[in-house]
Amino acid sequence: MAKIKRALISVSDKEGLIDFAKGLEKSGIEIISTGGTARLLKDAHIKVKLISEVTKFPEILDGRVKTLHPLIFGGLLARSDNPLHQEQIAAQQIEPIGLVVVNLYPFQKTISKEEVKLEEAIENIDIGGPSLLRASAKNYQDVAVVINPRDYLIILEELEKNQGEISLETKKRLAAEVFEHTSFYDSIISQYLRKNLYKEAASFPHTLNLLGEKVLDLRYGENPHQSASFYKEILAVEEPNLGNAIQLGGKELSFNNLVDLGAVLEMVKDFQEPTVVFVKHTNPCGLASASTIEEAYQKAYRGDPLSAYGSIIGINRVVGTSLADLIDETHFVEAVLAPDFEDEALTILRQKQNRRLIKVGDLKNRDVEVKDVKKIPGGFLVQDRNIKEITIEDLKIVTNRKPDQKELEELLFAWKAVKQVKSNAIVLTKDKQMVGVGAGQMSRVDSVLIAIRKSEGRSKGSYLASDAFFPFRDGIDEAAKAGVTAIIQPGGSLRDEEVIEAANEHNLAMVFTGTRCFKH
Repeated sequence: MAKIKRALISVSDKEGLIDFAKGLEKSGIEIISTGGTARLLKDAHIKVKLISEVTKFPEILDGRVKTLHPLIFGGLLARSDNPLHQEQIAAQQIEPIGLVVVNLYPFQKTISKEEVKLEEAIENIDIGGPSLLRASAKNYQDVAVVINPRDYLIILEELEKNQGEISLETKKRLAAEVFEHTSFYDSIISQYLRKNLYKEAASFPHTLNLLGEKVLDLRYGENPHQSASFYKEILAVEEPNLGNAIQLGGKELSFNNLVDLGAVLEMVKDFQEPTVVFVKHTNPCGLASASTIEEAYQKAYRGDPLSAYGSIIGINRVVGTSLADLIDETHFVEAVLAPDFEDEALTILRQKQNRRLIKVGDLKNRDVEVKDVKKIPGGFLVQDRNIKEITIEDLKIVTNRKPDQKELEELLFAWKAVKQVKSNAIVLTKDKQMVGVGAGQMSRVDSVLIAIRKSEGRSKGSYLASDAFFPFRDGIDEAAKAGVTAIIQPGGSLRDEEVIEAANEHNLAMVFTGTRCFKH
């Protein structure tokens, strides 16, 4: 360790700076600074040397050029254990800088403002700051580099404890944080420019930067022996999402809660009518639409009351007192997600202290540019999200019995429901209420049989949706035995004719969507 004699300070975030600079001055450290930072310190009667006094060169181009100079970077990059470095900086009269305190222009904050102009965003791309940080972190053995005001007190305590020196362990930690920070900063800029400057850029770039900011450490992951954290996605999401959601009540969210809440949110976004969904293990166990949100809730709950215990509920309307009373009467639920909650509804729902209440805001916005990302060993899979809407005009009627308008609407409701079920997926609905679900089976006919069993006799007169084509007629035969009246499926099987013939034999109506909706 070497005693720190000079510090360079240039910050956008000036929180805690004056007290920190006074502590450096008390330790006998010379302070070099720039622009607004220097003015702030001088106004606080702290002795400051302007960077132009060191470089003998003025700040120019509206501050775009001020720190980029050999007299600065030589003082940062020269290694104390390299005789040649020391000989060269002595010859050029370059003095070492042992402490750098820099945080960058607020690019992320700037572009978060409504209707920010591209020119303003460009001017908030920091050039000198990242260069100072990277140079200092590269030479971490000789330079301590601070990017976050939370480290000010730690630095001052070490300076006092170590007679003006900073420990190597602290320098290592700070250097690692610098490269994490500059990488994150540059990724935000590249993502913004890809979207706003070069709009013809590919939806799937050559290199992928996943931008996340830690929201919280979770108690554990899927299981208690797994550690986990929740990271908020940065910039990419311009629709209601869990990163921007507000928790209005209940205990902290778990890993599995967040996974289920994500599934719930994607489901309720798909429906325009008042709709409620109950989810267990990312699959809907109750789902219904109705003319009122209260009726939709009751229908969704009746879809599978047994499985509703311990579920997560998604609602696509503001929760009022009447709905809150219904929720409060329901057996234990883990969480309730909705656009918002009325104050009186919150009072009712908060009576059970562990019940999580999640506000996500208006559900109408949908950002088609947001991608779906899945992690696999050794890589990422990136795809467009499955948000394609199937309309009556998209349907191809393939059977002798033609469904009427009401039946077509029911089939489309069933299609939206089956989209959210893990493959192989079969859903039975009636009167826009899900009455049976078969999820995640290895054979499609097994999913049909499970959905029928789960319907508990309600399959008669129901509508069946399949997320992919029927490879054989056996699923159709079982559906007909159970009283299913109409089927919606993608079509495209080598045995489509056999499947259609089975439907005709049983006088079932069948429509093809031409689109598959696997969910793995």
